Amino acid sequence: MSMINKVPASAGAQWLLDGLATLRRAPLQLGLLGALWALLSLLAAQVMALATVPGLFLQLLLGLASPVLFAGVLGAVRKAQTGQAVVPGDLFRGFRTGHVPSLVATLLPQVLLALAAGLLLMALLGSQGVQQLQEVIAHLEEQAATGGQPDPALVSQLPAGRLLLWLALLVAGALVASLLVFVAVPDVVFGDRRGGEAMFNSLRACLHNLPAVILFYVLLFIVLVPLMIMVQLLGLAMTMVGGQLLGVLVTNVLLMGVMLPLIAGCVASAWRQLLGGAAGASAMPPAAPLPSSTFEA
Repeated sequence: MSMINKVPASAGAQWLLDGLATLRRAPLQLGLLGALWALLSLLAAQVMALATVPGLFLQLLLGLASPVLFAGVLGAVRKAQTGQAVVPGDLFRGFRTGHVPSLVATLLPQVLLALAAGLLLMALLGSQGVQQLQEVIAHLEEQAATGGQPDPALVSQLPAGRLLLWLALLVAGALVASLLVFVAVPDVVFGDRRGGEAMFNSLRACLHNLPAVILFYVLLFIVLVPLMIMVQLLGLAMTMVGGQLLGVLVTNVLLMGVMLPLIAGCVASAWRQLLGGAAGASAMPPAAPLPSSTFEA
């Protein structure tokens, strides 16, 4: 059984600071990895718009590959921390680590959560209630697209109490799933552990250091919300200038270019403190001092 380190609640703030410092060390190189991932996602969406079946297959492959790609970003973060150059090919480095099955296994909590959410919704509302909910959602989307006002009578027919219960249970399940995978991917890649063991370690480490994890999530939310608003506004401006396709492209590329390496840097720091131990210290060395007031491209 892996050793779980106990850290103070303030460590959650340190993880965010470490992620920001790593991003500042190589913003263009790390941001390019996130931009490349965003382009792959947009490509899958465009293929689906042209041909549904190939598009769904491509999106399924990209979803299955997401923890492997994230492992590549984690490897790039480690390279940036040690002063090595990050290249676009680092995004696919996870496919060459020999950990692909274990990395894909970290998707299991999300899959189980989706299945449980569907079954729970069916149990609470029944088939007729689910069909009614779908009709209401379609009505709201139609009214939003045309700029009309939704019909209050149609919305009021929904069983609000059961929907709130379903939403509360879904949020609770999502929190548990997030704890299972919080540091699971770096534990597979840097700790050389199997997917099930890595997820178990992640859950134990998070529950053992819950104040630090909660503080990290709160601070990350505070940082990401203004970032997302600014990027959305910039995307809206690009839409007015060059059309919807340009706006979507700019929004996704900027968001992924900043958020992905930032979160990878935070998770790498959290893994090193929670599970790395002596081995983790050598596998993920602390970042060297940053050059004053300069960015390394």
